[in-house]
Amino acid sequence: MPRSSDDSEQSAHKYLKVRDFLLALTNEELRVGDPIPSERTLAQRFGVSRMTIRHAIDSLVGEGVLEKVQGRGTFVKEPRMDFEVRLSTFGEQMRRLGLVPSEDVLDSGSVAVPAEVASVLGISPGVHVHHLRRIRFADGAPMALEEAWIPVHIVPELFNDGPPSSLYEALRQAGHGPQWGEETFTADSATQEERTLLDMGNRTAVLRATRRTHGEQGAVMFSRACFRGDRYQVWVPLAPPSALPASVSTTKSKENR
Repeated sequence: MPRSSDDSEQSAHKYLKVRDFLLALTNEELRVGDPIPSERTLAQRFGVSRMTIRHAIDSLVGEGVLEKVQGRGTFVKEPRMDFEVRLSTFGEQMRRLGLVPSEDVLDSGSVAVPAEVASVLGISPGVHVHHLRRIRFADGAPMALEEAWIPVHIVPELFNDGPPSSLYEALRQAGHGPQWGEETFTADSATQEERTLLDMGNRTAVLRATRRTHGEQGAVMFSRACFRGDRYQVWVPLAPPSALPASVSTTKSKENR
């Protein structure tokens, strides 16, 4: 016998009631890593079928609020952060989210530019660039590996007092403030080194980003970043093509020839 519309509405109401309860529980009482009540406990509490409970749980798993662990149960998941695509630094992004950024420098110095980086920056192979590789943290948790190259002739004194925490701010102070940029994102699997440095455990998914930053006189920095896939989701504000800088269309046109 087909279900009536009243039955469907009642079922949807029960599902939403369970979902809202779980969401409030994760926001107000439970901490990251805590288990939620069992399906049996929830079914008895709300007087609904375990299928309804499972539906509510699965919806929150899909939204990244909960995480199912095979053979153990369902737990509160560490929330993902919106990675807003705009011309800002990691530190600026984290402070916008109310987190405290920090870093661990793995390597820094002046090196001969790699061929693939030279072509992106529009400089000759062998020209010296400032090179910086570091782990970026938010509230003490490792979030990303970042690597950047800046032509030495643009800011010769960049590393005189050690690597600056904000490369963009250092460029601004030197009169080469970023004007616009191009960024590409790719989903990938982490290398063993990346998994270790980012404390990823058995997780392997990462989000890779490559960015070319332009000042008034041309490209001033090229960077690569590897973000933990379990902690990031990309938020992209959209604008009509007419709102983009004319130089973006020109650059892309040249690259596609």
